[in-house]
Amino acid sequence: MGNHASAAAARILIADDDEDIRLSLALLLNAHGYQTLEAASPKEIAVRVSRDNPDLVLLDMNFSRDTTSGAEGLAQLAFLQQQQVPVILMTAWGSIELAVQGLKQGAGDFIEKPWDKHRLLQSIEQQLQLNKLQQKNSGFEQLLSGEGAQQQVWISESEPMQALDALVAQVAKTDANILILGENGTGKSQLAQRIHRLSSRSGHAFIAVNMAAIPDSLFESELFGHHKGAFTDAKQSRVGRFELAGGGTLFLDEIGTLPLALQPKLLRVLESGHYEVLGSSKTQTADVRLISATNADLEQLVADKAFRQDLLFRLNTLVLTLPPLRERTGDIMPLSRHFLEGFSCRYQKKGLVLGECAELALKQHSWCGNVRELSHVIERAVLLAPDNSVIPASRLSLSAGKSPEPDVPLQPLEELEQQLIRKALAATNGHVAKAAPLLGLSRNAMYRRLEKFGIVHDT
Repeated sequence: MGNHASAAAARILIADDDEDIRLSLALLLNAHGYQTLEAASPKEIAVRVSRDNPDLVLLDMNFSRDTTSGAEGLAQLAFLQQQQVPVILMTAWGSIELAVQGLKQGAGDFIEKPWDKHRLLQSIEQQLQLNKLQQKNSGFEQLLSGEGAQQQVWISESEPMQALDALVAQVAKTDANILILGENGTGKSQLAQRIHRLSSRSGHAFIAVNMAAIPDSLFESELFGHHKGAFTDAKQSRVGRFELAGGGTLFLDEIGTLPLALQPKLLRVLESGHYEVLGSSKTQTADVRLISATNADLEQLVADKAFRQDLLFRLNTLVLTLPPLRERTGDIMPLSRHFLEGFSCRYQKKGLVLGECAELALKQHSWCGNVRELSHVIERAVLLAPDNSVIPASRLSLSAGKSPEPDVPLQPLEELEQQLIRKALAATNGHVAKAAPLLGLSRNAMYRRLEKFGIVHDT
């Protein structure tokens, strides 16, 4: 499988009407450890996605050889977005305009035919890893924000959240830059999406960038884009995040991790409202509403000369602080019931309710991991609970909670670990890739434990 660690058991759907293209891609992907599925028509795409649940789709933009509009691909992209399947667009008739349109509608990347093998494999692995991280770290937090859900949900019954809601309603209608502060797991990205939905820019794209994940050498390319040949590895043109977010909102998450040497490049755009695509002398206008977020103390970073004060002034025109969950206790039970309902649907569990002691334990817990921790606690409780049962406090696994510990006999740690692994596998019908995140493990770590304990598995 080489260096493509994400390939294990990943299923890639190749959607293209050209049989030779499908064969070439299948040979390439199979050689690198991926499983492949094929679809030669829009109808086959719908069947394959519904029946085989692929991990990613390589989608041809034009199913008819005499068309170059990309309409067929964009129509299928909308369907795949509803199914929440990562998509990489492919076309022999590529253009920047078409790329922008597809990426704005939710595609993860855009590859031109004939493809560069290394670029394609890198893009596939990145999209698979990104999707895996989103599933692991976000879980049902997307339901909290309403993104991708049938019904938008924003729980704010506590006084601190109601006060925040009132402030959000005021600032969302402006175009001022906003800085969101809050601990890890409080829902800063969800708040940014909420501001976007309430703003006059809601009809345009919301583009999120994790600043901590961008290598220094690719910072300008990622934010501003580049033309083919702009630098040694620029084999294809790339659309920058500022252009993708045109007319909409650009969300810079973990802004406090931006290296000091790169901060002037961002400051220049914020001060002038203009930037240049790498490899071009043409000046572009940055038509975005900027929202940034961090869990860092930026004032202290300024004092330590690790963050520019003039950049901070540009970012914090308005500041919103998300309270930690321990300070919004009135939301703990509404959130818990929301997660209980969501995870019960995901794992097809029926008749689960939280017991009185469980509710008390949830209310008394310190919640260092905030809403994200609550989501994971409820998910694990649902996973391990039998149908039509009352979930007790002991099943919540609140390691640092204030609830009384149950008087149960001690047993070796390895036995407990094996029990949890077997239960996770049973809940996911033996699917290792789905069981691993439930236990907070990577796929490779899960396989090592299966081998260590001699546990038989299918995939």
